[in-house]
Amino acid sequence: MKVLEERIRQEGAILSDTVLKVDSFLNHQVDTALALEIGREFARLFADQTITKVLTIEASGIQFAMAAGIALNVPFVYAKKKKAVTLSDRVYSAPVHSFTRQETYQVSIDQRYLGPSDKVLIVDDFLATGAALIGLVDIVRESGAELIGIGCVIEKSFQEGRNLVEAKGVHVQSLARIASMKPGEIHFIPESSEPKQRLKEKV
Repeated sequence: MKVLEERIRQEGAILSDTVLKVDSFLNHQVDTALALEIGREFARLFADQTITKVLTIEASGIQFAMAAGIALNVPFVYAKKKKAVTLSDRVYSAPVHSFTRQETYQVSIDQRYLGPSDKVLIVDDFLATGAALIGLVDIVRESGAELIGIGCVIEKSFQEGRNLVEAKGVHVQSLARIASMKPGEIHFIPESSEPKQRLKEKV
């Protein structure tokens, strides 16, 4: 997604060869027009699939899951990192380790909002280590829903996340794939003109 790559080049802050800050337009202050365009792009990439629900994890994936839900005209649901007193005891849950916060969360989703009749697209802002996404994949499996695929806004392709997720038989589409980066320099993997084989798993 060229417009996204350009925004990353212009406004992203590369703090090291693994840390990229995009909080001026994606995950602290949000460019709402760009977020909606990202949602439409996910809808286009998965247009050949039936999707009944978009799933993410709080908090930075919420705006993109909502945008994808709007584009697909389906609800979105997000996994909560802390169990509120209003949350039912009947939940699907999985542990997720945050490397940026150095915390492990037991994320959960009320069972009323995800089930065997659903066809799920997972959306998140970053794919790096894959920990959050694997947690969401495990929750979808636990629910009996069908996992259509994963859409990520930015992927750090030099980290292990994609391989770990694809090893579970899940199709991944990322809008900006970073091959390498260091302060003052960033390189993206060019968008392929070849159709990608879709991996789909009944979970």
